[in-house]
Amino acid sequence: MSGHSKWSTIKRKKEKTDGQRAKIFTKVGRELTVAVKEGGPDPVSNTKLRDCIAKAKANNVPNENIERLIKKASGENDGKTYEALVYEGYGPSGVAVIVEALTDSRNRTAADLRHYFDKFGGNLGATGCVSFMFKRRGVIAVESEDLDEDTVMEHAIESGAEDFKSEDGAFFIYTEPNDLGTVAEALSALGYEFASCEVEQLPDVMTELTAPEDVAKMQKLLDMLEDNDDVQNVWHNWSEE
Repeated sequence: MSGHSKWSTIKRKKEKTDGQRAKIFTKVGRELTVAVKEGGPDPVSNTKLRDCIAKAKANNVPNENIERLIKKASGENDGKTYEALVYEGYGPSGVAVIVEALTDSRNRTAADLRHYFDKFGGNLGATGCVSFMFKRRGVIAVESEDLDEDTVMEHAIESGAEDFKSEDGAFFIYTEPNDLGTVAEALSALGYEFASCEVEQLPDVMTELTAPEDVAKMQKLLDMLEDNDDVQNVWHNWSEE
């Protein structure tokens, strides 16, 4: 679940193999579990859980799976305590990277991530070294096929969205981070289905890579990060197109 709000990025996520989708289900499930343990099983009072449910549905996690995960997380502890951690660093040629993780071993996760960055021409940095280049926003993506742009924009604004953008086959609806769940529920009630729905780290400035070796290293770094079980999200400012 890497990158930023570009329709090409979202389409690549949707085209992942069954094995990769299973890994996404596992990661989303971990987020749901942590949200329930932190704030309870009621999405009305637990806004973090509400956002996780919206994200799970956008990633095609079946409703019965979501309900089962919430019920399981409400019961006895499974013996593992997950800690939410954020790592910041640089990829090849200074590409800014933010990695969000849920881990039961911060030493293992830090060692893995440091190895990936070092191996592919980057380095982990101190907290705050790149986060100032990003802004947290709720982002909902809707495929634009057979939909009227003016109607969708009107519905989005009436639902509480703060911004709207059309981009090559999709509409992007932006919210304040804490408003994502409310806006998503309102749009879902109107019949909209989401290609993605989550709080993202959106970069202020993009970085281009021109050297083929840097492009290859950056892609391998992202692949390694996404394949790590502890990594939930990867955000970067690499302009891939």
